[in-house]
Amino acid sequence: MPTFMHGTAVWDVARPQRPSRVAGVTMAGFGVHDLGALRMVPHPAVTLLLEFGAGTPVLDRATGEQQRGCLVAGPGLGSGGAVRVRGENVECVQVRLSPVIARAVLGVEPSALDGAVVPLEALWGREAFRIRERLGEAPSWQARFALADALVTRRYAAGAPVDPEVAWAWRRLTEGHGRPRVEELAADVGWSRKRLWSRFRSQLGLPPKRAATLVRFDHAAHRLVAGEGPARVAADAGYADQSHLHRDVVAFTGATPAGLAAEPFLAVDDLAWPGR
Repeated sequence: MPTFMHGTAVWDVARPQRPSRVAGVTMAGFGVHDLGALRMVPHPAVTLLLEFGAGTPVLDRATGEQQRGCLVAGPGLGSGGAVRVRGENVECVQVRLSPVIARAVLGVEPSALDGAVVPLEALWGREAFRIRERLGEAPSWQARFALADALVTRRYAAGAPVDPEVAWAWRRLTEGHGRPRVEELAADVGWSRKRLWSRFRSQLGLPPKRAATLVRFDHAAHRLVAGEGPARVAADAGYADQSHLHRDVVAFTGATPAGLAAEPFLAVDDLAWPGR
């Protein structure tokens, strides 16, 4: 099991030995003895936090609100640097769902999340408590991944798919790192801009322009963490200039590009989801 060190904290990071049976699902497991005030960096996926250990991760909001237990986070959680996570003896499986499949897995429209965090039991009822118990009883990380994948696969098969035009538009945005324009996407699927905006927003949880901005930011952020200079990243990622990149990074994280490059949330990302 690989480990990640940040200051005095040591993270154990587990990865599944085989991919999920559902395209658009990725997982990683984390065991952290002392998780101290980690800044949540916005990500374009819907995230399930399935905790099961003796400790409990705590999400702290800038408003003073705290949330614990198994949680569901919409795309873009943490914008403005407003959310931090901490805890002791934390053990959890983190499941990332492409917004294209999130509606089927969650059983609700992702637009109901809109960058927010809700308790998993609010969506799944007793099923959320059962998966926590089963994860805690499982003998290994691979057994936990198998349990989580079986649950996600079953729920996805029973859920409602998004429109194929919406799925195609999302794929174009992610493959193009947020560069395609909304007008181009609408024209390519034969829809009006208004219709694409409405269907995209309701089925994926965020409007297409916001999605494009978030996907572009995520791509740029990981390149900054990899050590590339802000000027090069700005030019290659489709920003107007370096100042434009700086504004986006501050808006999404509350940090500068230089500060973002040192964020452990992103540094551990490549270890937990290599070749994401």
